[in-house]
Parts: sequence; structure tokens; C-alpha cells
Amino acid sequence: MAAALVSNVLYSGGFVLEKRALATLPEVTVHRPARLLRLVLGSPLWIAGALSLAAGFGAQLAVYRTLPIAAAQGLFVSGLVLLVMLSARLLGEETTGRERYALGAILLALLMVVLSLKEGGAGADTVGRDAPYPLILLVCVPSLAAGVWLYRSAERRARRRHRMPTTGVEYGVAVGLLYGVSSLAVKGVSSHLTTSGIGDALLGLLRSPYPYLLLFTGAFGLVLSQAALQRCRASLIVPVCTTVTCLYTAVLGTLSFGEELPDEPLRLALRVAGTVLAVTVLLAMPKHDTTSQPSTPNKELTPP
Repeated sequence: MAAALVSNVLYSGGFVLEKRALATLPEVTVHRPARLLRLVLGSPLWIAGALSLAAGFGAQLAVYRTLPIAAAQGLFVSGLVLLVMLSARLLGEETTGRERYALGAILLALLMVVLSLKEGGAGADTVGRDAPYPLILLVCVPSLAAGVWLYRSAERRARRRHRMPTTGVEYGVAVGLLYGVSSLAVKGVSSHLTTSGIGDALLGLLRSPYPYLLLFTGAFGLVLSQAALQRCRASLIVPVCTTVTCLYTAVLGTLSFGEELPDEPLRLALRVAGTVLAVTVLLAMPKHDTTSQPSTPNKELTPP
């Protein structure tokens, strides 16, 4: 639990630092990834944010080794509250009443999903250690394709003239799918980390799909997330991304790694209702931004 809370602080702080850095940089785009990387790597503030996120990743490894997937997601999602507070305090971002209600409903939905997996008895805290590789690829490859397609669709709409500024919900969902795959890969990597037989563990890890999924989602997610974060409010796009990642990991990760599903009707109802509520809230969230963003100039109105 302590590692999860540390991870929340590092992730929230990292996103805020990156957002502040991006506000001072020229417009970045996924169509010019080399230029994007050159710009962000030339910003000390952005590098500090990236290091904070990397440290949060390290804390996640410790969490996944000791907690079930769904319980870990419940602790991670609590960081949304800190992220919204930091965004308002340090970035000057304002959330509308509708968005605050939506974020509250998302927190409730994810809490319901977590509670559905906290069963009593000897197997309450069973932690899955590995998953069949074909199953992992069957889950992850279509998810990556869906995330890329959704992001490209959002990009095409963003390039239209005379459009209203977007809130970034579509970007958040797309990046959330990529990070959901990354989260499953983190879980897989953590299952190979042992204090004995390090050589065999490393060899087994390299034979698994997890490090390669991490490399792909890390590099690709970096480019996609930075372009989206520069355009949209961190206080909205990051919670949407986190919600998708947590739901994806809690549901598909639990199935893939063989962690037990709830067999009690009440807990099963909590799982289904929480998932449906979160998806419904995401679909109902406003697609156009009517609030000001003092920390980031509106660069969407500039034709490509």
C-alpha cells in the first residue's frame, strides 16, 4: 500500500511537470516524433517529470508482486484526486461542475470494481504470477490496434477548421488502452523478478512477450501522450486515461493471470455495475472544451 501511494504521488507530480514543460514548447505532433523527442528532451522540467513517472513505474513493480491486480488498481486510481488538486493549484486548470460529477462517478465505479474482487477466505488475496503468452497477445494486440485507430480518428477531427477545442476524452481513451497493455506487461515483468536464480529469471523474461510490449507501449505511448497532453487539460485527459487503464487491467488482467472472479451475486453485480458506470460516464463526458487553459495557449486553431 505504501508503494502504491508513493506511485500515485510520483505519477501525479510527473504529469503536472510534463504539462508545465509542454506549455512552454512549440506545438508537438505525432507526425514528427523525432522533433517531439528533441523538444521534450531539451526541457529540464520535462525530464524531471519523466524521471518522476519512471520512479512511479518502479513502485508499481513492487505493488504488483504483493497485491491482486484489481486491488492494485483501486489504490492507483486514488491518485486521480491528487492529480486534479495539483492541476488546479499549479496549472490553473478549472473543471466544470459536470466534469467534477463525472470524475466522482468514475471514482465510484472503480471502487465498485475493486470491492467486487475483495473476497473473504483463504484465497482472498491470491496473486496471479503468470499468464499463457498466446492469451496475452490475443488480448493486447487488438487493444493496441484499437488505441491507435481511436487516436488517429481524434487527430483527423482535430485538424478540421472552425472546430471547438476538444476536451481530450478520445485521446485519453486511446492512450489509456496503450497504457492498459503496458500495465499488463508490468504485471508480467513483476512475475519474473526473483531474488534467486537471477540468470534464469532474466532468460525467462526475455523469452516472454512482456519486455517487448513494454518497449512498444512505452515509446509509442510517450509520443501519443505528450501531443495529447499539450493540447488538452491534464485534469481531464489524465483521469480519463487512468480510468481506461485501470478498468482494462482490472478486468482483462484478472482473467489473463487467472485471479479468481467473484462467485457471490453481490460482488459480481458490483463488478458489472462498476464497469458499466465507468463506460457510461466516459461516453457521456463533454467532447468540447468551454473552459480556459491559462497554462497552455490554444494551439489547436493553427492549421497543420
